[in-house]
Amino acid sequence: MRENYRKWLEDQKYSDATVNAQIHRVSKVEAAYGDLDDHFEAGTLQSIIDSLQYSSDDERRSLPNPSKLGFEGNIRNNLQSYKNAVVRYRKFLAGWERGQFASSDEENTREEVAVEIAEQVISQKLSLERDMQAAIRQNIQSLDKNLRIIDDGAERSVLSGFIDVTCDNEVDGSLVVVELKAGKADSRAIGQILGYMGDLAEEEPDRTVRGILVAHEFDKRSRSAARVVPTLKLVKYTINFQFSEEK
Repeated sequence: MRENYRKWLEDQKYSDATVNAQIHRVSKVEAAYGDLDDHFEAGTLQSIIDSLQYSSDDERRSLPNPSKLGFEGNIRNNLQSYKNAVVRYRKFLAGWERGQFASSDEENTREEVAVEIAEQVISQKLSLERDMQAAIRQNIQSLDKNLRIIDDGAERSVLSGFIDVTCDNEVDGSLVVVELKAGKADSRAIGQILGYMGDLAEEEPDRTVRGILVAHEFDKRSRSAARVVPTLKLVKYTINFQFSEEK
């Protein structure tokens, strides 16, 4: 595992407990399967992720743990946590491979400057979304008093990406996908959260899946689309500034 992975996790504004848990899980997978960096370079990391899959059907059939990992407790919940940790580490490695985190002192051309500005805008947007996620995690019941976070403090990996916050509703037992967007949400955000909801519905076929899309505002198409999806709720956030005189 790369030494700078901890800093990358901290930059995502995960809590200290979540950072330590992610580091521990990746380390444990490496102890069982070998260096994940080597697997990434060899193209064999997906096979490790596949070995950490354990469906609700597998659980109903009481199938044994298919992985090389040893642990106590529920097989499906444990493997879900380890799979999430490995998929997140792969995301980190992919960023390094693309040069996403590299710096250069070379003179930028006009096109490179335009790309850099666009990347800065994206970076600022992602930073705000990370701040939003940290705030939501600290006060999840501001969205619904019955929600309980069940993703171990970090985004849950599903087939179509990472769910910002995964909860369950303690009253009706439903799973709840919470997706956060800085600024205005458009129809692409609707498609994204519905994709996540569909992934969870496939993983948990016996449970109702609901979604909450949080954004500063919504365009007309996203509001229209949400009207015909009774399990999807749109929630607007506001930012309130408070000022006090320096003494």
